[in-house]
Amino acid sequence: MSSTLLEVTRGAHEDVERLERLVVREMQREPENGRDRLFQSHRVRHMIDLITATTDKLVEIYEDKDNARKDEIAALGGQGEFPYKKGMHGEDKVLTAFFERLKEIREYHKKNPSARVVDTDDAFEELLKEEPAIEFSGEEAFGRYLDMHELYNEFINSKFGTPMEYSSYVGTFSETDKIPPNLKSKQYKEYMEHVLEYLISFLERTQPLQDLVRIFAKIESDFEENWDKGAVPGWENKGIENGPSVPESVIDLDYYSTVEELLEVGPEKLKEALAARGLKSGGTAQQRAERLFLLKHTPLEKLDKKHFAKGARNVDQNGTEQNSNKKEIALMEVKLRRLCELLKEVIVQTKENAEKKPTLTYEEMEAEREEEVVQADSESDEEEKTYNPLNLPMGWDGKPIPYWLYKLHGLGQKFDCEICGNYSYWGRRAFERHFKESRHQHGMRCLGIPNTKYFNEITSIQEARDLWEKIQEKQGINKWRPDLEEEYEDREGNIYNKKTFTDLQRQGLI
Repeated sequence: MSSTLLEVTRGAHEDVERLERLVVREMQREPENGRDRLFQSHRVRHMIDLITATTDKLVEIYEDKDNARKDEIAALGGQGEFPYKKGMHGEDKVLTAFFERLKEIREYHKKNPSARVVDTDDAFEELLKEEPAIEFSGEEAFGRYLDMHELYNEFINSKFGTPMEYSSYVGTFSETDKIPPNLKSKQYKEYMEHVLEYLISFLERTQPLQDLVRIFAKIESDFEENWDKGAVPGWENKGIENGPSVPESVIDLDYYSTVEELLEVGPEKLKEALAARGLKSGGTAQQRAERLFLLKHTPLEKLDKKHFAKGARNVDQNGTEQNSNKKEIALMEVKLRRLCELLKEVIVQTKENAEKKPTLTYEEMEAEREEEVVQADSESDEEEKTYNPLNLPMGWDGKPIPYWLYKLHGLGQKFDCEICGNYSYWGRRAFERHFKESRHQHGMRCLGIPNTKYFNEITSIQEARDLWEKIQEKQGINKWRPDLEEEYEDREGNIYNKKTFTDLQRQGLI
């Protein structure tokens, strides 16, 4: 058979290179709308998955656990168990192995003529044309909003939930620290699993290029360190042994040396501390203080069963399981917060939509839905090229202007201005207006000529310079000359011009 292991390896490397080139081509293409951007991301994700699967096969081949690759390379070098003739060695064995392999390939292609067709990039090009099948609910509006109605109903009907509007729930469902630790039970754990399952599904559909495996791996590694230090948000200083339900920050027994000092805390605080530890919280304040003070010198798991409330778990038997559940819940909350960071904009839009939706009538909701459909259709129509055989200018609506308007404004006339750097203006109106624009003014400043009304219609640099010289000469005739026109008066009242007065003064006559 011609499909040897080395040929399979070569083909796999070629497939990986082709897929990498396709990924680069697809990412360099600018998407035309939001829907196209989403399809583009899914196509790239699919190609990346194909690359990953192919490289996994290559790794398995290179590991060569069954020595198949090693034996094949040895056979090519004339070192295998091929039935060589006696006296053969060295180069003769290599040539014999080569011709035997060539004979095998020819026989294979003779029996399978279709195998002679060399695979081209056509099969891979189809990956760029396919439209991924992505399913969204009507509420999600093709990935614009979250659909958390089932999770909302599960929350408000649970022991740990509180009655609220759907819009308020969308804005606060990630604030798990507001739920008391003693309510984070099995029901709460199941609810968190459902929330994470939905958010991960939504993120995979709307942001397929996000590497959730790497994100969660980083979260879990950081969580283990913070959990051991007691620095997990919402579970600080709880300790693995006593669990997060023990409010050490409320009553620290190290500060109290007698039962009388503990009584000063108050009966309500004592009751809360006892209930959090699973101990009986009834009786007088004195009995509560004595029961709680037992924990100062006796660990909770070694305390007598009679002090525990009815139905409370035996800490000695079930403590490990309880701590494990608390740790899993804490990890779920950390993952939930990270997912909410990635979906921050979508959550804000979902909340705004939930607040606006109850104020709309059925007709307004239908009109909005139709508007979204029309908008999507118009975005897809933009793909078609605009028919413009006369190369007419585009109007404000992105379409060519009417031909009669083109002729009315004389847009077929071309005016070149050398002062503007040989820039061309189409139409008389644009040409007349450009003399007051910044490009023409800058050109006149570079020539050292003021941009006055005398230079309108002047587009040649030489004409502008000649006109400026004539203006300067004309201004020189009417120029005021102080030597001849400035007047002076002597003591006797005689009037002289400046030159005469200066000459007489030098001679000492006046």
